[in-house]
Amino acid sequence: MIATVFLDILLVLYVFAGIGLVLYGFNCYFSIFLFLKNFKKNRKDDKEKLEDFLKNLDVNKLPKVTTQLPVFNEGTCVERLIDSVCAMDYPKHLHEIQVLDDSTDDCVEISTRKVAEMKEKGYNITLLHRVDRKEFKAGALKEGMAHCEGEFLAIFDADFVPEKNFLMHTVPYMMMDEKVGLVQGRWGHLNRGESGLTLAQSIGIDGHFVIEQSARSWGGLFMNFNGTAGVWRRKAIDDAGGWEGDTLTEDMDLSYRSQLAGWKMKFVFDVLVPAELPADINAFKSQQYRWAKGSIQTAIKDLPQVFASKESLKVKFQSFMHTTHYSIHPLMLFTAMSAFPLLAFGHSKLGSLPFWVFTTIFATIALAAVAPSTLYFVAQKFSGSVGWKRRMAALPLLMSLGVGIAISNTCAVFSAIFGRQSPFIRTPKQGDANAKKFKQKFPKLAVIEMLVGVYCVFGLLQYIDARIFLIGPFLALYAVGFLAVGTLSLLHYIGNISGETS
Repeated sequence: MIATVFLDILLVLYVFAGIGLVLYGFNCYFSIFLFLKNFKKNRKDDKEKLEDFLKNLDVNKLPKVTTQLPVFNEGTCVERLIDSVCAMDYPKHLHEIQVLDDSTDDCVEISTRKVAEMKEKGYNITLLHRVDRKEFKAGALKEGMAHCEGEFLAIFDADFVPEKNFLMHTVPYMMMDEKVGLVQGRWGHLNRGESGLTLAQSIGIDGHFVIEQSARSWGGLFMNFNGTAGVWRRKAIDDAGGWEGDTLTEDMDLSYRSQLAGWKMKFVFDVLVPAELPADINAFKSQQYRWAKGSIQTAIKDLPQVFASKESLKVKFQSFMHTTHYSIHPLMLFTAMSAFPLLAFGHSKLGSLPFWVFTTIFATIALAAVAPSTLYFVAQKFSGSVGWKRRMAALPLLMSLGVGIAISNTCAVFSAIFGRQSPFIRTPKQGDANAKKFKQKFPKLAVIEMLVGVYCVFGLLQYIDARIFLIGPFLALYAVGFLAVGTLSLLHYIGNISGETS
């Protein structure tokens, strides 16, 4: 009796988890729809407006811009970053550069030397070094604002390499529309082809920028600043209450508060800023953990104000889907873990379902399951980069990667829900691997990931034996994903340790 009640409850929760996954899956189709509907018109309008503006431009009437470069122990990247920012074709006397270096290693010496070098060449560049790292990146940006001269503020992380025309292709949109508080550029990739891991990441990031950011911006929805490769209007930051460090995604939090204050966010598809992708899976998981936890923190903090605002129901619903997107990971983990105990109960119920009901359920789940892959396919096709068809061969790897990090990201989601504090851990850059290995703790979670992968294999075998093929493909993906991510996490850790001791 107790076992029956337990299975009944488990089945109900399993159904709700499945509905949640279906909902997030079908929302991908909505994003694709908004993107395809607006793609040609918006790109054409942006291009024509920019060309007309630059054609009649009086450079003396350009506003003063401050470019902020938040850096933390990134000595292998900081010189390249400073060089690329100083090379921008914005008038020197209107371009202030702030290197916000909170480093605790020799990166400070490198930054100091490079700033002095560029200052001798006539650039308006300064170094601000904090020793307490209060509020992490948000605190550094806030400190920089207290000393900056610009009406607009461009921000770049250490691993980004902006093109010379970045400011001239972003700032004009804010001059043409005084209600635009942020212009966000699209991320590119410096090391896409370094490994299967970086290739898979690039496809995922393209999906976010090519489709999701375009859809939100062009569809009149709330969008977010991605923390780098964007330009803020200072007044939009001030009206939102300034930078706050109570979430791990201070960029998303500020974006929502700014839009609630009435400012518009603009995504410019054709402004491409290349950056490095994490080449180590443990660094990638750390980055994803920060993004997952920060997104949920932002949802908890800002969604009540969104729901209480006068925004449309569409904006409110899409804001919920946007900020809670990482909830798919605990939902996936729950369905993976509960499939095995539900076998006996689920088999009897499925066998009694009418054929049309069974077919409808299967079709709905299948459509939702392929929705992210469809989004990535469309993103690659419209990304404008060559070789996109060949890159799609890495899609199964991305799917496995997305499933395999579910345990880590589930920990992040619940850490946010229960209000646990955690530091802002920067993502190690590729240069670190060439100079010195970044220190890692033993990835205990990798062992759990491998055990869950083995568990899913047993579940898969049981479902095949019971001839229930509806669940089989999902369990197979879960098994491969958890085993692959767990194994790779251990291998990269061992390789990192070997590099430290050699």
